[in-house]
Amino acid sequence: MIGAPPLRGVFSAAFTAFGPDGSVDLRRTAAHARGLIAAGCDGIASLGTTGEANGLSLAERKAVLEAVIAGGVDPVRIIPGTGLCSWPETVELTCHARACGVERVLLLPPFYYPTPSEAGLIDHFCRVIDGCADPGLRVLLYHIPQNSDVPITHGLLSALMDRYPGTIVGIKDSGGDINHMLGLLRAFPELAVFAGADHLTGPLLRIGGAGCITATSNLIAPLLADLYRRITGGEKGGATSRVEASRVEDRIGAARALFQQWPQIPALKAAHALRTGEPEWALVRAPMQMLTLGQQAEMAQAMQAAGLIAADEKKKDWAI
Repeated sequence: MIGAPPLRGVFSAAFTAFGPDGSVDLRRTAAHARGLIAAGCDGIASLGTTGEANGLSLAERKAVLEAVIAGGVDPVRIIPGTGLCSWPETVELTCHARACGVERVLLLPPFYYPTPSEAGLIDHFCRVIDGCADPGLRVLLYHIPQNSDVPITHGLLSALMDRYPGTIVGIKDSGGDINHMLGLLRAFPELAVFAGADHLTGPLLRIGGAGCITATSNLIAPLLADLYRRITGGEKGGATSRVEASRVEDRIGAARALFQQWPQIPALKAAHALRTGEPEWALVRAPMQMLTLGQQAEMAQAMQAAGLIAADEKKKDWAI
């Protein structure tokens, strides 16, 4: 592929697989990423929150990206998370991604020290971009204030976009507020705004957003891809299509709500283990803990009732 595809569509915040000894299982991680593309995703947002990247070493993060690419995912379809609190390490990971053929990266703000000033955040991101010294680099910023306690503000975006025109190209908004996303679209019409929550994908697309980067897409990629096509494709003008899109949205919302009953990442990975018949998918990296056997049994019953898995727990397709 020559050049990256348009920055729009459904991107999965892909899982990282682990073995019983806690090490990264590169083979299963790569196979899963490849399967997400086959299931309808436009790309993979690896090494993010759902990928448990903040629990991985620099060497592990590099190895995951290399394995996913070697496993058959075109690097221009990957948006890896390369942001850390340390700007030199962020430069290292970002330059590694570029050397692997990746064009776009997702950067968390530095989040350890409380209430950093806007000037301090600008300084951090400038050091990253200047340190990479790569005119081909494209950056999406990661707004997840409920986790980082550091929002991506309009002032920060404006300062960086003025200083690096064409470099800051998007934002993943995981704040859960559609009005905040609308404000971003109005203030920065050239910015690709992605929803970080599955149920906000439809509302965001209808007001001009770029798509979604979500965790539940690891399980419901075909539904999200179907919704994206219905809203942005040729069918979107008809009443029948609007009704069908609403039905798809209801299914997406129900799936997301089901897994919100437990800690999200362990629950989604346990659900994937049930659906694939591969129990090691339920493993997570400390400090997270996998669901207990009781929780897994409870979730299996809920998934069966919702039609997410067959009663014999052997359903392995992607349809819901």
